[in-house]
Amino acid sequence: MWRELVNGLSRDCEFQTPASAAAITAAEVSLECRLPSELTELLSETNGITGEYGLGLVWPIERIQEDNRRFRMNSSFEELYMSFDELLFFGDAGNGDQFAFPICGRVVRKPDVFVWNHEDDSRTWVAPSLRVYLEWWLTGKINT
Repeated sequence: MWRELVNGLSRDCEFQTPASAAAITAAEVSLECRLPSELTELLSETNGITGEYGLGLVWPIERIQEDNRRFRMNSSFEELYMSFDELLFFGDAGNGDQFAFPICGRVVRKPDVFVWNHEDDSRTWVAPSLRVYLEWWLTGKINT
């Protein structure tokens, strides 16, 4: 389903071997947050989607886990940025900005996608779901 959606929008994307259920569960335990169902479905079909020029449209589960933990635990970030405890990063724009789901109490309450601007620490809504994020990013409706 996800491969067909993305291939229908762009032939410049690469797909990975599916993530195992155990890897997804391990990431959820490590992050103390259940992943949104769309993200879990996508990762179960392809462990990440790389766009043109190596763009991380959707990161592999290992990077999702590592980057979120790094952002939440980096003490120097506390002085520079608002808390990252309310975001679950899953992809990037290739310019330092990153895409994330909003979380509250370690639960993704809505499927909305936001972009975090690394220069001004703003968090801006960009899409109502992962599916629409991919559609809008690959058709140029989202640009950062």
